[in-house]
Amino acid sequence: MNKRERVMAALAGQPVDRVPVSFWGHDFLREWSAQGLADAMLESFRRYDWDYMKVNPRATYYAEAWGCRYQPSGDAARGPETVDTVLKSAADLEKIKPVDVGQGPFAEQLEALRLIGRGLGGEAPFIQTVFSPLAVIGRIANSDLEVVRSHMREAPQTLHGALTAVSDTLAAYGRACLEAGASGIFFATVEWGTYDNATAEQYLEFGRPYDLRVLEAVQGAEMNVLHVCRPHNMFDLLADYPVHAINWAAGEPGNPSLKEGLARSERAVMGGVSVSTVAQGAPDRVAAEVRQALSETAGRRFLLAPSCSIPPETPEANLRAVGSTLDVWAQSRAGEEKR
Repeated sequence: MNKRERVMAALAGQPVDRVPVSFWGHDFLREWSAQGLADAMLESFRRYDWDYMKVNPRATYYAEAWGCRYQPSGDAARGPETVDTVLKSAADLEKIKPVDVGQGPFAEQLEALRLIGRGLGGEAPFIQTVFSPLAVIGRIANSDLEVVRSHMREAPQTLHGALTAVSDTLAAYGRACLEAGASGIFFATVEWGTYDNATAEQYLEFGRPYDLRVLEAVQGAEMNVLHVCRPHNMFDLLADYPVHAINWAAGEPGNPSLKEGLARSERAVMGGVSVSTVAQGAPDRVAAEVRQALSETAGRRFLLAPSCSIPPETPEANLRAVGSTLDVWAQSRAGEEKR
């Protein structure tokens, strides 16, 4: 199987010669331009021979599009520093209007996707990260979740208006990502897909309707992924989203295991290796998590991945251990089939 065939078969729950794998993380020094981001993503893809690519842009670009300002930290291990944010009071919600995705940070990201597409030459699927509308509102509010929750209580209609503007923009952006060559989007709930930060009622009112607007816009893509962040996540509340796979931290408290995720959703499952293990553990611990993931899923309807974005200082030996463990498993399976 080639990489594209392997990924598409896994998403469809069909047999694969080897479980498809990819890991992703920030390059805080180079992610400030389309060329820099594309180069960083392609270098990682080639170095580890991944099967698919999850593009990992700077997390501030959504808020930048609505006027928030950031600057590079200048440190390879640290993300951008906040200069100014836009959403400081409920009255500022009325300033959140639809944005032209052909301009500014969105246009920069679309150019990065075109560069990545040319660099891959159709070899493998690649998907662009898109935060949920509620997550974007949170970033425009300087990631102050309590401020956003106060808007839910005290200015719900104004918040709905802002969420409509953001979701309309992200829907247009999702379509533009596909036109730029992306295979789909990696739709991330970020801070909001956990019961630690929102109730089911809050998410059903302020999250789900706007999520579905964005996901509806990219139906027809070959690889859309839902990423549900954090412990105590809302897996069951979101498991019916129209995506091909769900990525989450299966080992975190309150979250389903990979085996449970397969049973509780018709989607493929993506994950298996915790960020803490791959970033801070030894290669044998990484290999153990890979083997556990393969045991839980039997390698079907499964794509191996990290639970979330991995830090720049992640040891190369740990990432090499991921691929070598998968190869041993694939060889073992092939030997069993011949017997």
